[in-house]
Amino acid sequence: MWSTLNEWFWWETLWLPSDVKWADLEDRDGQIYPHPRDLLASLPTALALLALRFVFERFVALPLGRWLGLKDQLRRPAKPIPVLERHFITAGPKPKKAQLALLAAQCGLTQHQTWRWFCRRRNQDRPPLSKKFCEASWRFTFYLCSSIGGFFILYHESWLWKPIMCWDSYPNLPLKPALYCWYLLELSFYISLLITLPFDIKRKDFKEQVAHHFVTITLIVFSYSSNLLRIGSLVLLLHDCSDYLLEACKMFNYVRYERVCRAFFYTFSFVFFCTRLVIFPTQILYTTYFESIVGRTPFFGYYFFNGLLMMLQVLHVFWFYLILRMFITFASKGEMNDVRSDAEESNSSDSEVVKKNPSLQNGVAHRPGVISTSDGPRSRAATHQANGHMGPRIS
Repeated sequence: MWSTLNEWFWWETLWLPSDVKWADLEDRDGQIYPHPRDLLASLPTALALLALRFVFERFVALPLGRWLGLKDQLRRPAKPIPVLERHFITAGPKPKKAQLALLAAQCGLTQHQTWRWFCRRRNQDRPPLSKKFCEASWRFTFYLCSSIGGFFILYHESWLWKPIMCWDSYPNLPLKPALYCWYLLELSFYISLLITLPFDIKRKDFKEQVAHHFVTITLIVFSYSSNLLRIGSLVLLLHDCSDYLLEACKMFNYVRYERVCRAFFYTFSFVFFCTRLVIFPTQILYTTYFESIVGRTPFFGYYFFNGLLMMLQVLHVFWFYLILRMFITFASKGEMNDVRSDAEESNSSDSEVVKKNPSLQNGVAHRPGVISTSDGPRSRAATHQANGHMGPRIS
């Protein structure tokens, strides 16, 4: 039964043009061609990358962040209150006004004290800046090395400058060792990202990131198995050359180098727009949709490959929408914030709390110079002294 399923899955009519057979991709005359089994090496390579990432983050990225002035924000833990903790886990971390009033009555607290507890509890679950910096540093290093290495591998290749030449002599395109190593490394990296998904920082575009990883892995495997490495290599290079700029922008944002962060953000936005919204659709999608099928009839593999590429393009449009939102935020507020991430919630003064949450006014103490917290009344001077500064906390 297994042999029958295997034969059906690799049916030539599904994956290859009518004039191409799997026999055409067999090694002959001293020339080596890509085979799906070659990609099994990506599994141990992915594990090796995970080990390398652990060493890099601990002994390179973390000391680098400390040297650049990276400091994790001090977070006051929320007191253990079973009723509030149960609501936080089961009903959600942000109770509505009616729920807040009910919870406050059940616990014998004011609404403001209950609101403050949920703020602190949410902050406990947010990853520290050091974790964010280490993760961005690892991705920056990989994407930078991959883009530089990929460019040197493809620099002398004709199809880098003329994508239509990806289809010359197809499928009689022998496998080049350097291209295989780059392909294998890229596949291993995205597999490692899938493995670490439960442990990495989850942002608001988490589902889109998961979809992107699955689509990328499928494209790499399919393009390698069908000997479409030429066009596949162009897709990889276009993505890597903007990704490392984004990770560099994150790194400098975490260490509060605002001017450098803005410069990288502007550069990234420009490169992202040019590569993914101009070059990708006009060069890559055009050649795969129209020039790849000249003289041939469409087949399932043609629609499958182009469908995956179109999914990438949809994700590109979605992420550029987020980039535009960041531009608008910066233009209006002068702040460079990642709209995909939740901001740290600071312990605001009562006047700020009431201004943002009028419904909490009945639960806030109004004695001059006193802030009501879950720990009891404290003077403003004592609060500033506890925070260790006299200015507003940067979230």
